Amino acid sequence: MQIALFCHSILSDWNHGNAHFLRGVSVELMERGHALRIFEPRDGWSMTNLVAEQGKSVLEGVRAAFPYLAPNFYDPETLDLDQALDCVDLVLVHEWSAPDLVRRIGEHRARARSYRVLFHDTHHRAITQPEAMRAYDLSHYDGVLAFGEVLRALYMERGWAARAWTWHEAADTRIFRPLAPDAAGATNAGAPAGDVVWIGNWGDDERTAELHEFLLEPMTRLGLRGRVHGVRYPPEALSALAAANLAYGGWLPNHRVPHVFASFRSTVHIPRRPYVEALPGIPTIRPFEALACGIPLVSSPWSDVEGLFSPGEDYLVARSGAEMQQHLRSLMFDASLRRALAEHGLQTIRARHTCAHRVDALLAIADEIGVQRGVSS
Repeated sequence: MQIALFCHSILSDWNHGNAHFLRGVSVELMERGHALRIFEPRDGWSMTNLVAEQGKSVLEGVRAAFPYLAPNFYDPETLDLDQALDCVDLVLVHEWSAPDLVRRIGEHRARARSYRVLFHDTHHRAITQPEAMRAYDLSHYDGVLAFGEVLRALYMERGWAARAWTWHEAADTRIFRPLAPDAAGATNAGAPAGDVVWIGNWGDDERTAELHEFLLEPMTRLGLRGRVHGVRYPPEALSALAAANLAYGGWLPNHRVPHVFASFRSTVHIPRRPYVEALPGIPTIRPFEALACGIPLVSSPWSDVEGLFSPGEDYLVARSGAEMQQHLRSLMFDASLRRALAEHGLQTIRARHTCAHRVDALLAIADEIGVQRGVSS
């Protein structure tokens, strides 16, 4: 099958977590023999910020980790869709694509009628910025891939799409897997050198209060050794981290996350407020990746209404800052608890939540909408 993917970026994950899942799905499709053309805008926001902060040489590590991924960079004003979509069978358009491009692809689909096209939504803007999502003309699309049932239902209720399917994100288990501690981040006995690590971005004030309650304050009270990775941390956030004895590690290439997890005893998940309050059932990709690495996880509250996991067995749930403190203390001193959580969470990911599982689902949807399923030679 010939597939075209349009996304904000496949190479840069600077404040762009959607790249994680898109990379995993892309590699899985190609390893199954499907031909994939990836398109990302030249000088996109994420790529521009990554290069400005880290320099162009940082992309060498991404290309080494994902040698199959070679995107076609385009200028929106000069993109030739006749050429880009020649002989394709399926087009996937991620929701961080420009509305004008989304419209143009839909109009091209209406004229060509030789391929199918799906819109892929992995954000909370349908709830928090509905006017922005109304700017996307999906009238000629064959449907929407929504990363949660509540979002899928929203598209249907508001008449934004004729058809929609739930397509959760998942872990790329080629990258995310249990590793031994890195030599530079382990004790002489080979055990993890740190207590708690959190990987996530501060920005947009969507979880500032939650970070204080579920991370900074428990770490301060327990006196644990911790580290935080991410971007868009303002000066006041960096000061708060320092006061909580949390080292700030800055941007972390996503393919290096398993190595960092291997050097810590536990991690936490603190979802952004819109997912907790308005989009139940959507955990975002971080828990999938953490569990795939076999690191014990404690999460602040979110409603797993779709039954993706087994709370209490795959991970612990802290309903308050005090309960987070209690769980973290238990994980520091109870090796059997750490081992049980890590093993159960890893089994759940391998059984249900890998990029291979999501590609199986995508190919079934492709059959449903009439895509030709022959693989490329």
